[in-house]
Amino acid sequence: MVATAEAKTPPVSAGSWTGYVILLTRLLLGWWMLHAGLAKFAFLWDAGAKPFAASQWLVAGTTAAPGWLHGFLAWAANTPFLLAATNVAIPVGEVLIGLGVLIGAFTRLAAFFGAFLAAVFYLSTVGYAGTYVTGELLRIVLFAQLIAFGAGRVWGVDAVLERTALVENHPRLRALLG
Repeated sequence: MVATAEAKTPPVSAGSWTGYVILLTRLLLGWWMLHAGLAKFAFLWDAGAKPFAASQWLVAGTTAAPGWLHGFLAWAANTPFLLAATNVAIPVGEVLIGLGVLIGAFTRLAAFFGAFLAAVFYLSTVGYAGTYVTGELLRIVLFAQLIAFGAGRVWGVDAVLERTALVENHPRLRALLG
């Protein structure tokens, strides 16, 4: 299967103003996620910091969530295996998402999981303190923009990866890149 020239052309040019805005958005959102994840590992270098523990948030911080979601998250908090997995998955996921978005590697894949994580956080707190427009909603919108614009192709590793023989021979891989 031969890819068309149109499929190879990024929707945003790296030298355009739109390209600069997409790059800035990608860098800021990548740093936002990377920082959030690294902050949860602060106990490794700061003796006064405590390891990340999701149990408090899963039980008490999600009371504004829809009943089914709060019930599931509270159940996860009271299930040792799921709680341990959550305590690792959230910070590691934030770091990996942040790195992927920041350097523009597997950007669409990273942005998808970033939007998913933000959606879980958003749904778990929506309506808390009477607000529906939150930082998590902003993250969802920004991740969607990165996916739609193929942000990894603008001064990102994805621009290089898309020119490799592997991607040239398997054009469907482009769905994960960009």
